[in-house]
Amino acid sequence: MRIGGFVIHGNNRSTIGACLDSLLAVSDEVIAIDSSSTDGSAEIVKSKGVRSLDIPWQGYGIARAAAVRELEGCDYVFFLDSDERLAPGAVEIFQEWRRSNPTLPYYRLALRDWADLPTGSFVLRTEWKTRIMRRDIANWQPEMIVHETLPDRECAPITAVIDHQFVTSIQTLVDKQDWYARLWAVQAHAEGKRADPTFLKRVGHVIRNCVVKGGLARGGLASVRLAWAVSRYHARKHQYLRLVQNGGLPEMVTAYREKRFLDLYALRNTPAGGAKPAPGQEPRPTA
Repeated sequence: MRIGGFVIHGNNRSTIGACLDSLLAVSDEVIAIDSSSTDGSAEIVKSKGVRSLDIPWQGYGIARAAAVRELEGCDYVFFLDSDERLAPGAVEIFQEWRRSNPTLPYYRLALRDWADLPTGSFVLRTEWKTRIMRRDIANWQPEMIVHETLPDRECAPITAVIDHQFVTSIQTLVDKQDWYARLWAVQAHAEGKRADPTFLKRVGHVIRNCVVKGGLARGGLASVRLAWAVSRYHARKHQYLRLVQNGGLPEMVTAYREKRFLDLYALRNTPAGGAKPAPGQEPRPTA
């Protein structure tokens, strides 16, 4: 059984090396999809002896589909994000899984979201993520610009753990997630989703991350501030979706509908994707 590993990266010089080391430790072949990095990340990839493919950024669906195509001859594909690495002991667990002659479509691993903040480091939460899938059914589509989940199939857990450098600056996280919220809203609108109420959604996510997932016990008040910022993303998604349903973000909506994904991502640094919200429909600041 052959495992193909891949990572998609941009300017991730500080984390890409450890990520590649993890992929190389458990994969027969590794490819890095470079979204036109300029900070020396490409040189680190080359120094590790990893094959690289440069693709202008058009979303996760296109990038992951390209990686799967390049890993021809592999039975399963395994991916890490560029700010992730396997935790100590994970390689041995992964190798044990390989020796078990796996056959299921998907396998999921535990992912620990680390907050590395000026006040200290802690794990906000642990989530189970599908990261190993049979190559023949790993069919990502271009329309999967943010929410790139594959269709539901039989899945089993592997106890190997991934460590994710989730946040080093809350403000940077908020800014990034606001853009992701816009993308999510455009995709959700195309899929016919409807906007949900947002305030209780925020409270629910804070309780989930701080209490149910144990972030408060590990991070104290810093975890509450972080959880509130994370909850903003879940509220913002539906605020933007409501805006789109009322005619907002027209340039983004049109670019997505016409599959002009390069043009879509070029709108990131324009106010709300170049849109002027209808009166009374502006997304409200919530953080």
